[in-house]
Order: sequence, then structure tokens, then C-alpha cells
Amino acid sequence: MGLQIAYQMDPIETVNIDADSTFRIAYEAQERGHKNFVYTPDKLVFREGRVLALAREITLQRVKGAHVTFQDETLVDLAMMDVVWLRQDPPFDMGYITTTHLLDMIHPKTLVVNDPFWVRNYPEKLLVLQFPELTPPTMIARDLAAIRAFKAEHGDVILKPLYGNGGAGVFRLDPNDRNLASLHELFTGMSREPLIVQKYLPAVSKGDKRIILVDGEAIGAINRVPAQGETRSNMHVGGRPEKIGLTARDHEICAAIGPLLREKGQIFVGIDVIGDYLTEINVTSPTGLQELEHFDGTNGAALIWKAIEARRAG
Repeated sequence: MGLQIAYQMDPIETVNIDADSTFRIAYEAQERGHKNFVYTPDKLVFREGRVLALAREITLQRVKGAHVTFQDETLVDLAMMDVVWLRQDPPFDMGYITTTHLLDMIHPKTLVVNDPFWVRNYPEKLLVLQFPELTPPTMIARDLAAIRAFKAEHGDVILKPLYGNGGAGVFRLDPNDRNLASLHELFTGMSREPLIVQKYLPAVSKGDKRIILVDGEAIGAINRVPAQGETRSNMHVGGRPEKIGLTARDHEICAAIGPLLREKGQIFVGIDVIGDYLTEINVTSPTGLQELEHFDGTNGAALIWKAIEARRAG
């Protein structure tokens, strides 16, 4: 029998159907005979012990500008769903965190993907700290003197917000840079959060590899090459995706982190690897499924649904 699935996501009517991973996941679900509903995070409601959402049933087609048809909005009890997808984009702020607490209340009877407890406790730039042997030298700090000392030791560093996404606010500070104090003032004036500083990896000029894992197993990778004169390789800021395979080091990294991801219910994960180093483990709203399918013919969405259907059947 088909599953009833709700997607907590940004407005589906505005997505790029040729690139958006949530669209590809939902389209695959429809092809498999499942029923799809969507709602935006602001439509999530807790009322008298029940977790509800003002949701709309949808039908999808691969036609640009006419890719989604909506039924009327209705109040849905998410505990009656088979699967709820946590797929809105960051920022990973208190609004985002609140939704994970609410979805915790229906999981695992309703399977929430990825497991909201561990999404909340394993944000992208913090989970990697458990694997220092796999990562470049890294510091989490707010104190300017501590950051100065780290930069003095490593010379060329990347400075970025701890809970940023999409390449926003990422700065390379080389040995001749004089902007650290100004950037520190800017960041700390905007937020009470600490910053993350990592040793700059020159290998990024050859690309920042996005490896996709499904239930802890690597299914393939794409390479994201920075635009000319750009440090960031994120596709949001002009990074160019290209075909690439997995190296022995990539397999070593995935073997080290995969069992933990599987144990913690992180079914769809995208990790970032530069050269021989793991830099991020993306569990909130990873991307890359459609690019992987384009380059390798790997239907990652089908593999994801096989993993979910197996969990539901178990």
C-alpha cells in the first residue's frame, strides 16, 4: 500500500525542478504510488497534545512553471502520516530548532527523515568535530585573541558563521589579510554565536566534493568547482558541478562516519570533502541528488525510498 508523506519545506511552487532534491524525492514517491502533502514551517501547529500542519495534497509533473497542482489546504494530524520529511532550508535558528522539538513528539511512530533529535544535535559544522582525524585543523571560538592565535599558527584560514549555509559569510583570510578584526566585529555584532575557523585547503581550487550517503552508505559524488577568483564552491554562489568518482580516501571517510549516521536515523546526508579532508556533514537539507543522477545515472531518490520503505516495513 502507498504511504502518506508530508514534506516540511520551503514553498514547492518556487523550486527549480531540474536541481531541487526535495522535488526529486517527492516525484519519486509519487511514481511509487505514495501520496504527497506539503506545508511550510510556519504552518506547523502544536495544539492540545497533537502535532498538526496546515497542509496541501499535491500532484507533480516535470513541466517548468506548472510542476505542482494543489488540493485545498486542510489541517492534518502528522501522527497519522507514515513519513514526514524535514526539508526546509536553513538558517539553523531557533525557529528551525523548534520544529525539530515538535516533530520529535511524533517520531518514530511517524518516521521523520532525517531523525529530528539528531538533526538538532548534529548540525553541519559540529558533527565533524567528532572526527578530528578526518578534518583539517579546526577551531570553534568567539574570542578574537583565540582566533588570532589560530590564524597565526596556520597562516591561511577560512572564517565563517557556525550556522551559516549556502556559502554565505565565508571568507578566506590569507597571511597578508588585515580584515580579521573587522570581520570579527561584524559577525559578533550580528549574532551571539561563535565562529568556525579552518585551515585553508588549496585543493579547493580543484573542487569541493559532495558525497551523498543513503542510510550510511555512499552512493556517489559530484564535484563543485569554484568560479574563477572565488573561494566558495557552493552552487548557490556560482560553483560548477561536474562528474567525479570516489577515491580510496573518500571510502575511508564514509566508512568511518556511515555507521553513526545510520544509527542516528540520518537517511539522506551530503558530506563535503576537499582533497583528503572532511569539512562538513550536511543533515538538515542536503542537496545534489539531481546532479548525481545527471552525471552517473544513479537514482538516489529511489535508493532513499527503498531505505525508508524498509524501515516502515520493519
